[in-house]
Amino acid sequence: MEKAYAVSRFLLSGSGGQGVITMAILLAEAAVKYEGLVAVQSQSYGPEARGGATRSDVILSHKAIYYPKVEQPNILVALTDAACAKYLPLIRPGGLCIYDTELVHPGRKVEAQFKGLPLWGAVRERLGSAVSYNVVVLGALVTLTGAVRIGSIEMVLAERFPAAHHEDNLRALHLGVELAEPLSD
Repeated sequence: MEKAYAVSRFLLSGSGGQGVITMAILLAEAAVKYEGLVAVQSQSYGPEARGGATRSDVILSHKAIYYPKVEQPNILVALTDAACAKYLPLIRPGGLCIYDTELVHPGRKVEAQFKGLPLWGAVRERLGSAVSYNVVVLGALVTLTGAVRIGSIEMVLAERFPAAHHEDNLRALHLGVELAEPLSD
């Protein structure tokens, strides 16, 4: 998908333990280090270590960013029903909602594109471990939005994680790409 906005406003949401914040950090780092973009990333989460609500905002732009929070995202990633119900009303008209078809059932009608992917099921069946779920989601997100190149994410993954995990991370990233390609414009 071509970048449709001069400023991309991502709201990534789910529950603690799904890697939402790490996914946002990886996206922002790839944009700054390898795409020449300006990025800000912020996060909020409940007091629970796992299972509580998690939200992370990422703004990408070619110009200075003066406010670090996303109030009206043009891209929403929802990884739980609760996150979808809470944040879907905020999406900009014509925005994009990416969700996991196994975990989320968008019930509210808003003026947005909806792209559901069987992410959780694919992680279980093809990777055997949920550890890389967020990397699969990130691969799908980047494929559907064109926010950064996949190669930029690959480089950030190599820098951020131990070499012993690199092949698993690449496999997860490319699984997300594979799942999203049929839905990309």
